[in-house]
Amino acid sequence: MNPYILLAKQAVENYVKEGKVISPAENLSKQAGVFVTIENQGQLRGCMGTYSPTKENIGKEIVANAIAAATEDYRFDPIEEKELSSLSYIVYILNEPELVKDVSELDPKKYGIIIKSQGFSSLDVIFNPAPRLYQKSGLLLPDLEGVDTVEKQISIACQKGGIDSMKEQIVIYKFTVEKYEEKEKN
Repeated sequence: MNPYILLAKQAVENYVKEGKVISPAENLSKQAGVFVTIENQGQLRGCMGTYSPTKENIGKEIVANAIAAATEDYRFDPIEEKELSSLSYIVYILNEPELVKDVSELDPKKYGIIIKSQGFSSLDVIFNPAPRLYQKSGLLLPDLEGVDTVEKQISIACQKGGIDSMKEQIVIYKFTVEKYEEKEKN
């Protein structure tokens, strides 16, 4: 089993069974954004991640995001111990995002995207003499089933970030990933 997949699996199992956060091996010194996807018999069960590093190394990033995918994905109840034997994992190590100058650079099979928008809340502008700038962002990993056009990829990423691309100025970044996948369990 790939060491990244094994680490994600061990992190989830230790946390679900014992409430403990494991410490990864020290030889995972590289820093990068990481996403962990958990599936149960081919069905999405949780996915969480970071597009830029938030920890000292990818080992700690994998552990934190695997636990978050298992327990904090708002779309699902936390994973229970009885499910552990039927779970499979995908770990994405994200490469540095690059600014997109033209959408013709995009390919949803090859690149993931990050869409960012910023502005001021209209209520904040009306009632606050020093309104705060907000920033919204949405991310979509590459090569997702059913996402086969650039338009669909942008639309979904905007929805995830609560961004109205017709009313808000957006900036798009693209990135590639190193994908590590455990073969599906039956």
